[in-house]
Amino acid sequence: MARDNHNHEHPGHGHTHGAVDPSIATSERGMWAVKWSFAALFVTALVQLVVVALSGSVALLSDTIHNFGDALTAVPLWVAFALSRLGASRRFTFGYGRVEDLAGVVVVLIILFSAVVAGYQAVDRLINPQPVGLLWAVAVAALVGFVGNEAVAIFRIRVGRQIGSAALVADGYHARTDGWTSLAVLAGAVGVWLGYPLADPIVGLLIAAAILVIVWQSGKLVFTRLLDGVEPQVIDEIRHATGHVEGVEDVSEVRARWLGHRLQAEVNVGVAPELSVAEGHAIAREVNHRLMHELRYLDMAVVHVDPAQESGEKHHRVDEHSHDGLPHHSH
Repeated sequence: MARDNHNHEHPGHGHTHGAVDPSIATSERGMWAVKWSFAALFVTALVQLVVVALSGSVALLSDTIHNFGDALTAVPLWVAFALSRLGASRRFTFGYGRVEDLAGVVVVLIILFSAVVAGYQAVDRLINPQPVGLLWAVAVAALVGFVGNEAVAIFRIRVGRQIGSAALVADGYHARTDGWTSLAVLAGAVGVWLGYPLADPIVGLLIAAAILVIVWQSGKLVFTRLLDGVEPQVIDEIRHATGHVEGVEDVSEVRARWLGHRLQAEVNVGVAPELSVAEGHAIAREVNHRLMHELRYLDMAVVHVDPAQESGEKHHRVDEHSHDGLPHHSH
């Protein structure tokens, strides 16, 4: 078994890796994205809140609640990115990347809470109708909500994909749905203007339902990461890159998991059994080097080198046995 930290230079194409920890660099970029998206959404929600107070639109109120909730999701994300910069310790030997996944859970819960509040307000207004005033202002506020949310969505999704953050990508899609719900508020205002006063609370109820859809989609993504799930195409990329390294005769097993927005992998490769330990180690270093180059979100790769005919973890196990009077056991 060999593992390489990827801090080395190569003759002919001298370059050094590891001068800046990529997890720190991406965490800083994540914090930067969270900060500016928070500012944009908070200003958008404040503008809408003023119009809600003047117009009494429950559809716009639902959208405003959702926007404030979306802005507040920046807090757990910022905390997660800040903690991930601390690196590993004697107690947390893999670092604090998992905090980002926990932040994703908090984000999903905040979105769920905003759906419940918005739905309650809409149902209450259906039961106890109230007039909606300043329809032109409601329409303008709805457009402001759409533009603000779509801008934040594009920003979060792009940065989230660049750094491999599931929580930030989920939050970006959440913002995109907020933008479409803002347009629904515009449709509700048009409905009231055409003489259908119940259009406003009905749109508010539809917005609550749309938020619940986002809760389900985001929850699946976040909890998959928490359970060490990984996208199948990631495994295919690791297997493909490893299999094209000279000297690798077999790629028997590939395991990977996300810790926040960084990926960790373990690979079992089979090599010619007559190779020396040093030659097997050199192949492992080259596998590690290739993986680091081709998977920009990879934080660490542990490469196990086995003889080609005994490649894989199944050959490392010891059959059940007993000794020293102990019960039967295996390793």
